[in-house]
Amino acid sequence: MNEPLRVGVIGDYDPGSRYHVATDEALRHAGAARSVSVEPSWLPTESLAQGSLAPVLQPFDALWCAPGSPYRSTEGALRAIQFAR
Repeated sequence: MNEPLRVGVIGDYDPGSRYHVATDEALRHAGAARSVSVEPSWLPTESLAQGSLAPVLQPFDALWCAPGSPYRSTEGALRAIQFAR
């Protein structure tokens, strides 16, 4: 496998949420099926609500909005989506 694919997961990770654990596993399994190592990194939405997003989000190869995630900051999630678009 080559360099890992860095995926920024927009959401507020809760290790007790089976959906959040499953998101990480699904990303890794999808990468393995394509012979790509995937490194998911969760990005708390509150940290995305203010300031410049470029230094935070540009290092990632892909961004994913976490499903099943009640966002602590909807504004932060929407800002990250707008940045990605």
